[in-house]
Amino acid sequence: MSKKSNSAAVLAALLAGAATGVILGLLYAPEEGKETRKKIKEKANDLKDKAVDEYSKTSERVKDKYSEVSSNVKDKYDALSSQFKETAQNVASTVKDSYDKYKDQVVSKTSDVVKDVESELEGLK
Repeated sequence: MSKKSNSAAVLAALLAGAATGVILGLLYAPEEGKETRKKIKEKANDLKDKAVDEYSKTSERVKDKYSEVSSNVKDKYDALSSQFKETAQNVASTVKDSYDKYKDQVVSKTSDVVKDVESELEGLK
């Protein structure tokens, strides 16, 4: 940002110097006061128009850069969000698969223990 500020300050100084030079040149020129004032007014308007044009160009460049950066940030966010969702789905799937596997093993072992206990009880009768 300081580079842009320096550029703006240099541009403003150049415009101010040019305006001062034009005004001094016109004041010392051998013309009528009315004609000199008319020329000063025209030059002031020209300088104002140049400054407005330069401001507009700078403003457009800032808007373009903002749009570019905003678009890049959105793209990065979307990519990271997709990666996160995919990773979360993979983790959830792995946890569910592991749960199902161990649940089946526990149910199988429990059934075996129940059969063994029933068998022992039958033997005791």
